[in-house]
Amino acid sequence: MNNERESDLTIPYVKVGDYYFPNLSLPPDVGDIGFWGRRRREFLREHRPVTFNQLVLSGELFKYLALFNQEATERLESLIQAMKGTQGITEELKGRDQMAWVGAMNNIRACAEEIVYAELVYV
Repeated sequence: MNNERESDLTIPYVKVGDYYFPNLSLPPDVGDIGFWGRRRREFLREHRPVTFNQLVLSGELFKYLALFNQEATERLESLIQAMKGTQGITEELKGRDQMAWVGAMNNIRACAEEIVYAELVYV
């Protein structure tokens, strides 16, 4: 039984010239972790080190962060659209008073980002 465990943990090596190098490979590319994935990674690293280490050691960290980024981005966009509808921010306002539209959209985006931080990133 001990031999089985040792064989599972062995690292394959490749001989290059007179030297042996470990034959390591990167996990398959899962996509960009994006803005929200980076924020989540920093939160996990600082405040949830056990979870962070489990994800790193299992090789699932980047896959998790890419999916998290996609979910957070979708949530942000849906919040922005809902707030625009609630506050009556339309293309008509954009054509009539661009500065008011920009100010309202900046306010909506900031509020939506705070909600995403509170609901998804910092939990």
